[in-house]
Amino acid sequence: MAKNKDYRERSVLIHGKFRSEKWDFADHILPPITTSVAFRLESAERGAEGFRQYANPDIDRDKAHPIHIYERLDDPNQGLLEEMLAYAEKGETAVCFATGMAAISAAIGVHVRTGDHLVLHHTMYGCTYSLASHWLTRFGIEHSLVDMTNLAQLERAIKPNTKALYFETPTNPTMELIDIEQVVSIAKKYGVSTIVDNTFATPFAQRPLTMGVDVVVNSLTKHLGGFGADMGGVVVCKKSLAPEVLMFRKDFGGSISPKAAWQIMTYGVPTLALRLEKQQQIAQRIAQYLVNREGVSSVRYPGLESYPQRELAEKQLVDIDGHFAPGSMIYFELAGSSEEAYTKALRFIDYLAENALTVTLAVSLGQLRTLIEHPASMTHSALPSERQIEGGIHPGGIRLSLGIEDPRDIIEDLEEAFSFIK
Repeated sequence: MAKNKDYRERSVLIHGKFRSEKWDFADHILPPITTSVAFRLESAERGAEGFRQYANPDIDRDKAHPIHIYERLDDPNQGLLEEMLAYAEKGETAVCFATGMAAISAAIGVHVRTGDHLVLHHTMYGCTYSLASHWLTRFGIEHSLVDMTNLAQLERAIKPNTKALYFETPTNPTMELIDIEQVVSIAKKYGVSTIVDNTFATPFAQRPLTMGVDVVVNSLTKHLGGFGADMGGVVVCKKSLAPEVLMFRKDFGGSISPKAAWQIMTYGVPTLALRLEKQQQIAQRIAQYLVNREGVSSVRYPGLESYPQRELAEKQLVDIDGHFAPGSMIYFELAGSSEEAYTKALRFIDYLAENALTVTLAVSLGQLRTLIEHPASMTHSALPSERQIEGGIHPGGIRLSLGIEDPRDIIEDLEEAFSFIK
């Protein structure tokens, strides 16, 4: 930092480090985008040194000036973004990936091998479930799905060959919270690692590494990117684990593109605090509207007094200034029997897709635009129906990601859709 001064977080997330070994761009306010796949090497010796340096546990990659060789290994834009994200999550180092799922695959992959066992919270993103149930089982890696809010159940699920506990908090899509400190305490008791997907909260509202978690993953495609223009993912961890994560990225080919890294570093991370502060103000208004709306049987939003885990939310979801940060995601369920609610949910989102300006039917989240989707038939369709029910995913459940449109317009669009399905 400049003159070793301690700046506040929102300032550092805009400017990054005052000086960086990743790239000398002293004359640029914004660094250029890397456009070369391969980098010129001055000599064979320099090339050999670059390969020796890469993923070398004896070299601090955050202090050593990098020798860039090939874009899949490392490039300046990626390196600068990784510095910002490690700082944001309060981690020792960060490794970026092409997508959030690439980051999740790496975070889990470096912890397990054939014959090992994972414990996962029973509510999770559909592609994460598919990774565990379809792919990891092929490689001889077992897993158990448990309710991690039930600590006794979690403890019973841990086996001698368990290597890691994996969970989201808040969970996608049900907005359930996992008590991070309690889960970490159990993990340490049995000597297993903890991996947390922090995509919903982001490092603006929650920093699991400060609560003892070993590894944090984020989808950069969502809130951290913010504009829905580029994909990316990140693993934030201790420096001792970084060489394995880097080798995983190199060998499985999940490197983020320079353009995506530049976009996220230039537009996404610097505006994160500004966007989320506005989005959660809007989410609070929409959640309160939904609570009072006939035809809605349940609303899950941490900012509501009626939220069942409100005390834990106030303890765990804390922004960079120390204030309660309930976020911009809402999960609500339509009333009726399972079949009725399912049909209503489809009609509801179909009406919005056809008629609404401020509410867009799309499966992503964390954008400037308000996005809505039906988890049971879309993002979480990889989970069998019985697994969905176990994980609290209701047939009539709807996920709403609030953007920055005028909340009065959002409410009017939602109200029209409710009137349509009456």
